[in-house]
Amino acid sequence: MDVPGSIPRREWLIAAGLILLALVPSLAGMIRIGEIVSGAPETLDNARFLRMPLPVVVHIVGALVYSVVGAFQFLPGLRRRHLAWHRFAGRYLLVPAGLVVAVSGLWMTAFYDSPPVDGVVLALSRYLVGGLMLAFLAAGVAAIARRDRSAHGAWMIRAYALALGAGTQVLTSGPFLLMFGEPDVVARVVQMDAGWIINAIVAEWVIVRRRAARRRHRAALAEA
Repeated sequence: MDVPGSIPRREWLIAAGLILLALVPSLAGMIRIGEIVSGAPETLDNARFLRMPLPVVVHIVGALVYSVVGAFQFLPGLRRRHLAWHRFAGRYLLVPAGLVVAVSGLWMTAFYDSPPVDGVVLALSRYLVGGLMLAFLAAGVAAIARRDRSAHGAWMIRAYALALGAGTQVLTSGPFLLMFGEPDVVARVVQMDAGWIINAIVAEWVIVRRRAARRRHRAALAEA
């Protein structure tokens, strides 16, 4: 049972679920950084990262900050009780980290030698996702600048959903890998795109529910 005035347990569970979704790719990223720091032997899988480590390190650290901070930004109870922290974290942590994630992701797509299995179509998907994430962040900042909190929240949810695609991609690719082994080019792009598409659909569902809840709240106030 939730104590009156406290942050509902459901919201903490949502934050925990989001962090858990980001945990596997974050751990993989930490392993990658460990390889770079320790000077691991060069392989076909890690050569591009060892030869040019800064972009991937920046991307991994930015993604960790973005996923963890973002997990708490969308909780209504926490936002109401700690509005100053919400504003500070959004302005100085979440938006900068999101920009770092998107820009570094675009840079790596453009300049790293990707494995053959990734293919041209997946590269185009990464360009699209990175570009959309930048656009959503910019739209979210513009919305709060004009004090449109509803639009601000919607754009930020969309940006966060795309960034969390790496977590969902573990779920869309992991079972296939365990059952059938390494994918071909077609299977690879389907698995990766599925992660982003699923997150985008969930984001729109959340946005619609939030709008409906606000309409019900306004209607209740009008009737009171």
